[in-house]
Amino acid sequence: MPEQKFDEVIQDLKKKIYHPVYLFSGEEAFFIDELVDYLEEKVLSASEKEFNQTVVYGLDSNVFDIIGMAKRFPMMSNYQLIVVKEAQNLEGIENLVDYLKSPLKSTILVLAYKHKAIDKRTILYKQIKESGVVFVSAKLWDNQIASWIEKRIATMGFSINSNESELLSNYLGADLAKIDNELRKMALNIAPGSKITDSMIEDNVGISKEYNIFELNYALAKRDVLRANKIVTYFAANSKEINIFGVLPNLHNFFFRTLVYAQIKESEPNKIASILNIKPSQLVHYQQAFRNYKMRKLVFIIHEIKMYDLKAKGLGNSTTSAGELLRELIFKILHD
Repeated sequence: MPEQKFDEVIQDLKKKIYHPVYLFSGEEAFFIDELVDYLEEKVLSASEKEFNQTVVYGLDSNVFDIIGMAKRFPMMSNYQLIVVKEAQNLEGIENLVDYLKSPLKSTILVLAYKHKAIDKRTILYKQIKESGVVFVSAKLWDNQIASWIEKRIATMGFSINSNESELLSNYLGADLAKIDNELRKMALNIAPGSKITDSMIEDNVGISKEYNIFELNYALAKRDVLRANKIVTYFAANSKEINIFGVLPNLHNFFFRTLVYAQIKESEPNKIASILNIKPSQLVHYQQAFRNYKMRKLVFIIHEIKMYDLKAKGLGNSTTSAGELLRELIFKILHD
């Protein structure tokens, strides 16, 4: 069976289509945990779980004990569920191959192989593909986080605009478990079916709707010195909440896209937005930046952002705070 996507695995599980073995492996632990949690909660009833659901950890387990458990028949249930968490730490995991050549159909063996993908050249991987289901949980790219937030919020019964999802993405970073936790907390405090606004985010997550990376980008695009300095002063005063390593990549993306915009021959706004990989409603900010910065200045800004990223990481700098580095950078961006 080919590797499956997350949604494909979930859909089959919801239809109660089960397989003798599942391998969930990869760098993104969140999706693996989601699938394991679903299996633990939904496959067996409360009364069936007592005798037919076993959870072990790779580091503390013996592979031959797991094989022995897998060969047992369920008690007063159609299935038994065996979950091996942290399966990447299971010594001798390849010894599962012989069992998996002819697994019990009444056993559902789940291998949660986290933080790295299993070697696809191994006999174990190939055998699981033949006997069961393989899902590889890859890390999302930074530019995929906002879309994931929008989908996640939709599954909770809410909606959100792209600006607000981008705001959450830039503030919360790429830790999906952390993002999900914040979304769940926010969901407890707003009416079902609501559209999530910047005010709701400010009230429940703590992100300021006035002082955030988007407002900084917009102020820089207009070359609004007073506004930009107010925002970066707020960042410097709240350095525990505003991470310079979240601000710098966003600034780089904004000015790099402006540089790309300056070279686009297309005139149709939707096509330009598609080239820049932005929403059409965001195009106005890049147009403003294009009018306010010459090409040479844009190249200079992108170079300086890279230099300040290195300084923030300690290269050639041991005393200047992140807040001061941001102030210096913003000054260089705004002044010729």
